[in-house]
Order: sequence, then structure tokens, then C-alpha cells
Amino acid sequence: MKVAPPLSDAQIERLSELLDQRAVPFKGFNLEALDGYLTALALSPEAVTFEEWETPVWGSTPRWADEDEARDVRALLATHAATAEQRVRYGDDDLPDTYAPLLWLPENLDEHEDDELDVGRDWAMGFFRAVELREAAWEKWLDENDWIEEIFDLLDRLASGEVVAEDPTQPGTPIAYKERLEIIGSLPGMLNDLHHHRIEALTPREPIRRAETPERNAPCPCGSGKKYKKCCGASSGA
Repeated sequence: MKVAPPLSDAQIERLSELLDQRAVPFKGFNLEALDGYLTALALSPEAVTFEEWETPVWGSTPRWADEDEARDVRALLATHAATAEQRVRYGDDDLPDTYAPLLWLPENLDEHEDDELDVGRDWAMGFFRAVELREAAWEKWLDENDWIEEIFDLLDRLASGEVVAEDPTQPGTPIAYKERLEIIGSLPGMLNDLHHHRIEALTPREPIRRAETPERNAPCPCGSGKKYKKCCGASSGA
């Protein structure tokens, strides 16, 4: 199966500008939130159609200049969705740069204090918006797998900026900038783990069926022409 290449830098810039102009003012997504959103869709326990997931991207249905523009914009979204589907197939050690999550990081990571920047926030919030589209199915996975809940806890730290206290009546503890970077650095491995779990969970399994034992006087299924009780049935003590 031929895989479409990721968006070019120019296409990414165009998509980012479209989102800033046509989505963000209407409570839709910026580019980083879209990237997290499409990544969660690629990992979803249940499929979500393009028609269903496109609407939340814009916040409200935009009016394009003509059908050609609408088609071009949908092509940008579909291509980037395909990139997200490829991204989750790679782990920490083999993820190509072209498939890396699109989230903003300062050029010099050491120039900033711990709580100065909320890096990863929009990406994680976009991820959870996609989870909401199939919330019941995700909840089932979370109930059955503690390690998935641990991943969601880390993403929630990016989205909320804090570690939730064990006592829900108490305020959470703000996470440090360094911890944000550590979570972001571990994203490829976590996403790849979820991808493998999804493949395993969605792979049909044929139930093992025990062969029915023929009647004693029925022809033996081995083809000998003898009755079952005089042939294979006799050797099995039937």
C-alpha cells in the first residue's frame, strides 16, 4: 500500500494560517491542537469518519470561496491525518523527523524557567478532544489497562499543567517545565504502545472449536469405510 508523503513545509504553513483565521476565532483548533487531535483519531478504539471529525476542527462550518478551495483544504486535512496514522507506527528510536508530532518548542530549551511556557498544552488538549468522540470505547480500554491510564495521566499533566492530587478536594501540584519536556520526549514510545494495543484489540480471533465426536455407528470420518466404533473410535476407547 502506497503511503502519501507528509505535508511540505509550505503546506503546513498554509494549513496553520487557515486554522488561525478560520478555526481559532470560532473555538476550533490551531495547528498543534489539530496534530494531537488527529493522532488520537489514529489510535481510536473505534473508527471515526472524516465527516464526523472535521466539524470540531473548525468550531463552526467555514464558508470556502468555492468548491476547489474546499476540496484543497480537505486534502490538507486528509494528508495530515494519514501522517498521524504513520507516526504512531514508530517508537522512540526510529521515528523519522517528518512524522514527529507538530508542537511548538523554543529554539533553546535551556533559556526558560520551569513554569514559563506551557509547551505541549494545545497538543494534549487536541488529543483529548478526539478521545471525546469515542469516549465509551476509550473508557473501556482505560478500565482494562492500567498502563493506558498512566499515559492519559501524563497527557493530562500537559493539558492541565498540574499533577492531580490523590484527594480530589485538594489543589493539584503544578508541573515543572522540565517535566513537560520529558513527557513530550516520551510521546513517540507511548503512541506506539497504544498503536500496538489497538492492532491487537481489533484483530479478530477465531474461537477454538472442539471437533464433534461422531455417533458410534456412523461412518468413521477418516474415510476407512468402517463404523466409527470399529475404527478410530475403538483406538480412543469409545
